[in-house]
Amino acid sequence: MIKMDFMPVKVGERKEFIKTIEWDMMDKTKFFPLSMLSSFSVRCALYPLTLIKTRLQVQKRNDMYTGMLDAYGKIYRYEGVSGLYKGFWISSVQIVSGVFYISTYEGVRHLLSKKDIDSRLRALVAGGFASLVGQTIVVPFDVLSQHLMMIGPVGKDTIAFNPLQINNSPGRSKVAITAELTRRIFKMDGFRGFYRGYWASLAAYVPNSALWWGFYHFYQDELFKIIPSYVSHLLIQTLAGTLGGFTTTIITNPLDIVRARLQVQRIESMRLVFRDLWREERFLMFTKGLSARLVQSATFSFSIILGYETIKRVSVNEEYREYIRW
Repeated sequence: MIKMDFMPVKVGERKEFIKTIEWDMMDKTKFFPLSMLSSFSVRCALYPLTLIKTRLQVQKRNDMYTGMLDAYGKIYRYEGVSGLYKGFWISSVQIVSGVFYISTYEGVRHLLSKKDIDSRLRALVAGGFASLVGQTIVVPFDVLSQHLMMIGPVGKDTIAFNPLQINNSPGRSKVAITAELTRRIFKMDGFRGFYRGYWASLAAYVPNSALWWGFYHFYQDELFKIIPSYVSHLLIQTLAGTLGGFTTTIITNPLDIVRARLQVQRIESMRLVFRDLWREERFLMFTKGLSARLVQSATFSFSIILGYETIKRVSVNEEYREYIRW
């Protein structure tokens, strides 16, 4: 049974629209396949930004690139368009974890709604649990994809960071490179090598996810108060998602750098990574790779919310359609 808080009502002649489509208002046979398609499309479009962000975070000082645009230019010049998509086919497996992520998020929110908990707090708690489930599934693929991102071309103008010395000779297939990388990691570290940086990932992504969803609902509630009622609800939600992404990225940037370095540079602990970062960068560690991450986060947040809220509207059960505003 849906709580009365979420039921559409009429006040006089004025219809009250549903602002948040809840889990039990949707047809899941529509929601899940459309959600996977949307996630894959967004990842495909934004993957180059993820790759650039990772290379900026892992490099020491500005040894390889001076910034986001410099990184894009050099990668495109030396490695071509395919260089911007290194590791993509491994990373795309994350769309499966995305199903578990969103199911956990919506499921926890639905359970907490029965306890009369504030929507923003529900979103924060559910976002944290969703990230815990998602990261447990995705970290091995994340480790592989980040190593593949860092492997540059072979030749005079090599721009690379390849600590495992994977053979990247011209003409060698992506499957062969990935297979060698997988064997090398397993030989050196065993199964636990595929979960290198797991705790750092949780430390980075669980707060990130919790804050992102919490800020999304916070900004959404505040924007609904100040923006005229005739403005598109979907537009307000995408704006709220973008603002939430900006805020969360600024807060969690150092943790994301630590996670990336643990997984690629094979440093043994978060404490050592923080120590090395402080020695290399001092207070610049808080802004390292931040420009690329802010662009990625804003674009990703806008795209994800646009896709997510659109799919929820398409998937909503018939009895609620007249109370949904685009």
